[in-house]
Amino acid sequence: MLENRDEILKMDDAELSRLCELEFFKGTGNGGQKRNKTSSAARVRLAGTAYTAADCTERSQHRNRAAALAKLRIAVAFGERETPAQPPERFECALGHAGYPLWLAHILDVAAEEKWELKAVAAKIGCTPSSLVKKLARDPALWQFANAERMRLELPPLRRP
Repeated sequence: MLENRDEILKMDDAELSRLCELEFFKGTGNGGQKRNKTSSAARVRLAGTAYTAADCTERSQHRNRAAALAKLRIAVAFGERETPAQPPERFECALGHAGYPLWLAHILDVAAEEKWELKAVAAKIGCTPSSLVKKLARDPALWQFANAERMRLELPPLRRP
């Protein structure tokens, strides 16, 4: 359990990189000589934890490191719960926004605290259950996670809006 989850999710790439072990390696698959002959793929591991993320979609080592750090933030947001739950400051947050991992973590904190009962979660966040379901559905990983948690608690899966 991370003691400073929210601070980690708020860090910029340079700060977060200092807490991580970085590894660069040769990517595999399509992409030609650049991809197969240079160490442009990046893997990051948050020191002292099991959280890791990797990316090799770009030809640039710097872009792959940034993408791996973004994936690492999402992994931390999915994996760490804090109680008592704090609702996010605002209900709206774009998937690509820098604050999305923190928003996601707060939504999941509230959902876990309310045992994934949609009406209770929506009331605590300050929205309607249908708008909450729409927010969950826009992120495929979040949608899958939400339904897995609901099934674990023997609740019916959510239906797509």
